[in-house]
Amino acid sequence: MAGRSDPPEGTPPEGFPNSGDDDYRSVVFDESFVRAARLQEYSATERVGDHAPAVRTLPPPPPAPAARTGRTQVLLLVLLVVLAFATAVYMGVRTPAQPTSDHRAEALQATVVPLAPTGPVPGGKPAELFLHSPAAQFRTGAEGIQLPIPRGTQHFSESQVQAALTIAKDYLVQSSLDPQVLTGREVRTVRLLLDPDQQDQFDAAFDTPARPGAEASGWLVRFNPEKVALAGGARANGTLRAVELGPDLLDVTSDHTFVYPLRPATGQGAARADGASLFTVRRELHFRYDAEDLRRHRTELLAASTLAGPQACGAPGAAQAWQPLLAGLRAPEPGEAPTAAPGAPTASAGASTAPSAAPAAGTDPYATGAATGALCGTLSAAAQPTGPPSR
Repeated sequence: MAGRSDPPEGTPPEGFPNSGDDDYRSVVFDESFVRAARLQEYSATERVGDHAPAVRTLPPPPPAPAARTGRTQVLLLVLLVVLAFATAVYMGVRTPAQPTSDHRAEALQATVVPLAPTGPVPGGKPAELFLHSPAAQFRTGAEGIQLPIPRGTQHFSESQVQAALTIAKDYLVQSSLDPQVLTGREVRTVRLLLDPDQQDQFDAAFDTPARPGAEASGWLVRFNPEKVALAGGARANGTLRAVELGPDLLDVTSDHTFVYPLRPATGQGAARADGASLFTVRRELHFRYDAEDLRRHRTELLAASTLAGPQACGAPGAAQAWQPLLAGLRAPEPGEAPTAAPGAPTASAGASTAPSAAPAAGTDPYATGAATGALCGTLSAAAQPTGPPSR
């Protein structure tokens, strides 16, 4: 083995080329050899005195930077693997697994009830009508459909409940507030949110002529654009609630009131700024989801209960599109056409068509007394405004 004063390869043996003293001293050592030396000779200036040591011992060289970098990278890689594994375990515990569902969507069960006014329909400017109606505190458009704080259930995570509530809101916005849907120009955006098993029934409701028992008004809100035009943005108010039905089914129920400012369509009457009226629709919908519905952002609409007015009882075509009584008209007797009240002004201090924003428990602000037939009711006193519209 080479000593500390020998070259790294040791002393060349006898007979080896360049093994002579002169040849050996003529060897030019490279930089790595010099750096590897553990002894360093003092300079003449440093060797002061006869007994001063001729050499000094050098400390070991520091590790190469590349080696340190490599170890750091290995440690970081190990740390990332541990964090990824811990995250996977956490998500597996947090998100309960749903069993595979063989649930098939059922046919929609819809109830549609028109509500007739007890007097002439009040008219006025939309802002003034809203101001003096119980819908004054309703929010405009999609802002009126507020999502509750989602809470996970035994078999559905918080994020899955949030997804179900969001899909229900999307359905309500598309089917109740989209101007293209309201005016009968679009239905596809609503159809795409439904379970494929229900799409045939949905399509049947919009066939011409409509199939018996297929009511479009159960799926969405729309008006006949040849008779009615929107006079501004709709307002909405209501609630959403999610409940687990079983290990693989989640239900969401919604109860919302929508109030629409309407005016006669072009060619149906004078387009006066104060000739608008309010039309109210209360929709109670029952949605159902399985895990596949949540992944695909779709829903099953299980049941729909709709009350709407002012509208004449037995109005033709009401199952396909609502037939509102506009400003100044009153509900006719059975078999008669709607007529304007004698001398009725366009703005009236009569009944408002907006429902109560917060009905008392056990009361129905939409209908009063006995229904005038299986599918007709009357607007109640709870839907009266607090004062007449301003002029």
